Amino acid sequence: MTSIDSLILDVADPTAARSFYTTAFGLDTQLRLRASQEPTTGFRGFTLSLTVSRPATVNGFVDAALDAGATALKPAAKSLWGYGGVVQAPDGTIWKIATSAKKDTGPATRQIDQLVLLLGVADVSASKRFYVDRGLTVAKSFGPVYVEFATGSSPVKLALYKRRALAKDAGVSPDGSGSHRLVIGGTAGTFTDPDGFAWAAERPAAAR
Repeated sequence: MTSIDSLILDVADPTAARSFYTTAFGLDTQLRLRASQEPTTGFRGFTLSLTVSRPATVNGFVDAALDAGATALKPAAKSLWGYGGVVQAPDGTIWKIATSAKKDTGPATRQIDQLVLLLGVADVSASKRFYVDRGLTVAKSFGPVYVEFATGSSPVKLALYKRRALAKDAGVSPDGSGSHRLVIGGTAGTFTDPDGFAWAAERPAAAR
């Protein structure tokens, strides 16, 4: 089964970004950082989500991110599906911290149940076919709206969403241009998908 071993974020200052992600989320092996000055403006076409067990943990991660220098895009709040909030890291990456639980059943923890990469694409059905042709297996599919892939024991889950809908969910404008500043490291091979997202079969040495 195709797996995603890590996500490589291109950032202006890897040292500062590493300090932020360690302090805010405690992320280490799943997230790698590489120095880059590639131009990018507005929405970069993807979000990263941390799925956790309870609202108190959402609040803890959101507060830690804000204290470490993130910007609030959507305050943590209840919704039809659960509880969550959205922040933007100092390097520009958008993070959603969420839980399907609406009530706390215990104290806050620093445990992350799942890291999810959501790609905002122009045509969900076309991108779904593209990824299936490269060995990914569909776990959930809601027509031309949303697709989630099975990634087994992979530390990162992959899903596709309409770009405009993903931007709305994140609380930002869908407009944006330039580099995604993201490389997906895994077993699918080296290629670029229809929306310009790059995959690498091996993690670049500079990102280690």
